[in-house]
Formats: sequence, C-alpha cells, structure tokens
Amino acid sequence: MTGYAALGLSAFLAATLLPMSSEAVLAGLVAARQHAAWGLFAVALVANTAGSAVNWWLGRFLLHFQDRRWFPVKRTALERAHDRFRRWGRWSLLFAWLPLVGDPLTLAAGVLRVDFRLFLALVGLGKALRYAAVVWLADVVAPL
Repeated sequence: MTGYAALGLSAFLAATLLPMSSEAVLAGLVAARQHAAWGLFAVALVANTAGSAVNWWLGRFLLHFQDRRWFPVKRTALERAHDRFRRWGRWSLLFAWLPLVGDPLTLAAGVLRVDFRLFLALVGLGKALRYAAVVWLADVVAPL
C-alpha cells in the first residue's frame, strides 16, 4: 500500500465513528519527505471529509436504528452532540476535527438535516485548517 493510500484509508476511517487518528500518519509521511506535502494534505482532507460525510448520511438516514445494539453511537453521545449542536448551531461543524465530539457532531448534523453543501463547506474548512497545521508542524519539526 502506498503512502497516499495508507493515509487516505487512515483519514477516512478516523472521521467515521471508529476511534482512530490520522494526524500521526500524515505527520510521519510529511516528515519522511517521500511524498509531496500538498498531495498528502489533499488526500487527508478529501478522505477525512468523506468519512464525515458518511456520519452525516448515517445521521440523516439510519437514525431509526439507534436502539439496535450494533448502532455505532451510544444514545448519551448522540444527546450530547445534539445539545452542543443546538447551542452553537451550524458553526460547530468547524470543530468536526476534534476528538470525541467531532464525529457525533457530524452525525447530529445529518439528524438535524443540515444542508449537505453547507455541511461539506464547514467541515472541510475546519479539517483543512487542522491538516495545514499538522503539515506545517511536521515540516518544521522534521529537519530538527
């Protein structure tokens, strides 16, 4: 598996409801300097945003399965995300990259039927800023 493919898979899965992180993979690949940093940034951003879109879709269409044992989000986590989302509104999607709260926020956006284009714009912007910081830090720290 190439570095780009590994990063893409890591970034996609990290944005779904699975407990994973893609920042270390991205930072390691940037520091190794075997791939273009802008390419790694683009792969991470697109894959991670696509993973969040899966959460939106789950929230939009599969919520009626929330009482099933296999449903990936506990009721309490979903209720916390709803509360945060109602308090801060659509702007909270800029923080979809945060651990623990980001994934339930994207699910709540689907439940609350946030327009998908607005969802992608806000989530993508937040994730772009996060990944830009990771790329910059990995590039600055790697030579040390």
